[in-house]
Amino acid sequence: MTDVIWLPSPAKINLFLHICGQYPNGYHNLQTLFQLLDVGDEIGFAVHDRATIELKTPMAGVAEQDNLIIKAAKALQIHTGSNCGAAIFVKKHLPMGGGIGGGSSNAATVLLALNAFWKLNLPLTELMDIATTIGADVPVFIRGKTGFAEGIGEIITPMDIPEQWYLVANPGVHVSTPDIFQHPDLPRNTQMIKAHEYSFESTRNDCQNLVCNLQGKVAKLLQWLVHYAPSRMTGTGASVFAVFNNKHEAQNVLRQLPNEFKGFVAKGTQTSVLHTKLEDILRAS
Repeated sequence: MTDVIWLPSPAKINLFLHICGQYPNGYHNLQTLFQLLDVGDEIGFAVHDRATIELKTPMAGVAEQDNLIIKAAKALQIHTGSNCGAAIFVKKHLPMGGGIGGGSSNAATVLLALNAFWKLNLPLTELMDIATTIGADVPVFIRGKTGFAEGIGEIITPMDIPEQWYLVANPGVHVSTPDIFQHPDLPRNTQMIKAHEYSFESTRNDCQNLVCNLQGKVAKLLQWLVHYAPSRMTGTGASVFAVFNNKHEAQNVLRQLPNEFKGFVAKGTQTSVLHTKLEDILRAS
């Protein structure tokens, strides 16, 4: 088999999430700040000239036709008419359903990698159009910049923020994003802000109270974490995060994390580690 080329598939957190309204089609008008992290899954690619897409490491509980990795690869094939294919491998480090972008990031890594390895040369704007059909969070990973997002998450403005460290922790429960967005108790009328008005202290996650009411373990984890640093749920959960100024402080709290929870420490990045790695590979080839 062709050598497998491994690429990072970075996590993200939502530093805030405001629900500002709902569109007639049921989607919500959101505002959020996507912070990319330097930690994530790993995806391997062995490309070939047969038009077959194979996921060599299936994910438990996810049917192949529902897997965003397969959806992304096939969407790129259909969009371009490419006859190239690939065997794809995944080393999963991020919790599924954790609100840190695992599946969306995987899809973006596939689109960016195969666009390069199949020599399609589509611009990022075109890849983002394909990404939007796969999932609302996929475009931010295609753009590869920490960014202020609006609409359903597809209108992204790159935004420089101070470099910080994050302890990201998961309570071991799964939160269904569709269930949260369809819930009658979800706030949907938060006033919109401008990107330059953002501060952590003046924003919140509009899904947090609802999820805490539905999932006691999320509430318990947040109550523990907030004693150490400013803390918040990311996305629709279930993961939460705390903000630190340095790696040492974050790792010190991670060592104290109760055994019932799992967590990791990551640095916020302005540019995706995937984009950096892919550029290095292409420059060397």
